[in-house]
Amino acid sequence: MSQADEFLEKVKTVAAKEGRYTIDAHLFVFEALEYTLKSIGEHRHVSGQELLSGIRDYALGNFGAMGRMVFNQWGIHESLDFGRIVFALVEAGLMSKTENDSQDDFAKGFDFSEVFEAAYTPGTDEPRDKGPGGKSTENA
Repeated sequence: MSQADEFLEKVKTVAAKEGRYTIDAHLFVFEALEYTLKSIGEHRHVSGQELLSGIRDYALGNFGAMGRMVFNQWGIHESLDFGRIVFALVEAGLMSKTENDSQDDFAKGFDFSEVFEAAYTPGTDEPRDKGPGGKSTENA
């Protein structure tokens, strides 16, 4: 069995044991982590908030306004769900954490409705312009 196959089997085991989220959700977290590391330009530990920013941006790039629906199909309904996935992967030895990391780091992430639905102009798949703090500049 190749390393990739072994890794996939371990992730499948974690997903089955955890039970709330699909294998796709777990694999997406790894993809979003890789995206985040490339975005910051160095290979280092990232905080929960940094990972959530990467998850949001990676999802917008891949799913656009459909992001919330995709996440819901995977069993993800709030940012904290990503924290639960990350910590299940940490427990399985597939990710690491520092003593300062906590699932609660994911609790104040982003609002799926705001990011995936309200941030898009109807009839397009283009995000509205964002001002400081990620707030829409439309009708400001």
